[in-house]
Amino acid sequence: MLIQNRYRLLQVIGKGGFCKTYLAVDENQFPPVPCVVQQFSHRHPTPESFVQVAQQLKLLGEHPQIPALLSHFQDDQYCYLVQELIAGSNLATILEAEGTFSENQIWQLLASILPVLKFIRDRNIIHCDIKPENIIRTAAGELVLVDFAAAQLVSVIDQLISKICIGSPEYIAPEQARGKAVFASDIYSLGVTCIYLLTEVSPFDLYDVANDCWVWQDYLRHQVSERLTKILNKLLQKSLSRRFQSADEVLLAMGITYKTNNLRSSAFIGGWQCIHTFSGIPSACAGINCVSFNPEVTTLASGDDKIIKFWDVNSQKPLATLSGHSQAVKSVAYSPDGKLLATASDDQTIKLWDVNQLQEIYTLAGHSHAVKSVAFSPDGQILASGSWDKTVKLWDVNTGKEISTLSKHQLQVNSVAFSPQGQLLASTSFDRTICLWQLSEAREFKNRPDYTLLGTLSGHAWAVLTVAFSPDGKILATGSDDNTIKLWEVNTGQVITTLLGHSWSVLALAFTSDGTMLISASRDRTVKLWNVSTATEIATLSGHADSVSTVAVSPDAQLIASGSRDKTIKLWHLVKQQGS
Repeated sequence: MLIQNRYRLLQVIGKGGFCKTYLAVDENQFPPVPCVVQQFSHRHPTPESFVQVAQQLKLLGEHPQIPALLSHFQDDQYCYLVQELIAGSNLATILEAEGTFSENQIWQLLASILPVLKFIRDRNIIHCDIKPENIIRTAAGELVLVDFAAAQLVSVIDQLISKICIGSPEYIAPEQARGKAVFASDIYSLGVTCIYLLTEVSPFDLYDVANDCWVWQDYLRHQVSERLTKILNKLLQKSLSRRFQSADEVLLAMGITYKTNNLRSSAFIGGWQCIHTFSGIPSACAGINCVSFNPEVTTLASGDDKIIKFWDVNSQKPLATLSGHSQAVKSVAYSPDGKLLATASDDQTIKLWDVNQLQEIYTLAGHSHAVKSVAFSPDGQILASGSWDKTVKLWDVNTGKEISTLSKHQLQVNSVAFSPQGQLLASTSFDRTICLWQLSEAREFKNRPDYTLLGTLSGHAWAVLTVAFSPDGKILATGSDDNTIKLWEVNTGQVITTLLGHSWSVLALAFTSDGTMLISASRDRTVKLWNVSTATEIATLSGHADSVSTVAVSPDAQLIASGSRDKTIKLWHLVKQQGS
């Protein structure tokens, strides 16, 4: 069937109520471009309301997680929407193939879809059909909300001929079933979607009609946290007054402040633009684990599964590859003069490389478990390493010999960092603590620098994964599995503030050279920029399809590099907008 002498309808892929959805191709383009065509009866919506809704859907299509509206038109019998075809699998299909979702997957779902619901609410649209089948996961891992066939524009709801119940019976809110959909109806449907994905049990069976309550927790195969349970139960409240009223309220309860303008047409995110994505990483690779700029910001070094790569920052081309580690490379660090590169690996070793000759100088062996972090002292004479053997080791860079072993942590050490003055060394651990080590001034260490324990900082609820000193050495930033970042006053060991915004573990931190901004990377697939003095979020850089494992910032604070498990490195550039 050909409509408008342009769109060839190939097959029905959805049917319900007054709408049929077709897989189609646009034959006006060569080769023909796949698309989705939705055909509506004039009974719903009316021709008049259809035009208003279509105009709003055109605006919604600017969001990268909503299909673009390519065209809309009417004939004597039907109204038509032509939308972008989103390639991927819907969550119902993924559930069937992979089994029940984990708690982390539900957190990711909420963090990804709630901003989309906020976006459509701000444009007076109620989706009215939130369910697993209408959320598609693309090949890049992005979640896209599709099928706006039941969507209602609030300003014209009262003008509809009949307030019929539109949506999927298992997922719609009580007020929507009575023909009185409100913004919070989508929130309810998202909650039902979550408990279905957690249990793989029909929502009809998750509700105890006799006792008028949800019993979804009785069907869990794996228990979930009290925090997630509390949020889901409030999403599922039958009473509107007890339910979350908006996506903003849910995001706030999750500790997320959503500020990013993520429109397709927007070139800037808080002044930052992704200028290049380094790809070409082998498909067998588990992802990018670490990145580091050289001091001149001409080269970026990265580590993945066993391999170290050098990239030209200006041309964005690969320069060279180093191999020698037998397991994943988890940390890379340039020496202050840029002549050496240190790499740490799960193979329990550290290697020092001559950057100019691209040759190995030393292999530092001594740790009995994976080495997760390395850092040069400011003078470049000492290398510190943190390992899952619960220790921090200090190494003489000139000889490759071990200087000493620092043992205090009760569990694995994740990260190490020197203060800019070199007097302090910080280490973080799964034991939820940060150890501060001070350079010993004892005479016996005059020619053998060593560090002794100055104090232990506690405050994170879960493992502390990353640490960074501010350029003046007065502030210590730590990121944790508890989804928070803490800023500590180095002199007193007191917490200055806790930064909330990430919805998953914070894996990496970096200060800008002037100390005004902190950059964080998280398993929630985002990079966030924070104003240090006001402890407020500046921007969220989105684009990675999986956990962001690492970040690095150039000395002039004009470039940020982020590496991810999606096997890419993104290069972000601070762009001066017109009039700024």
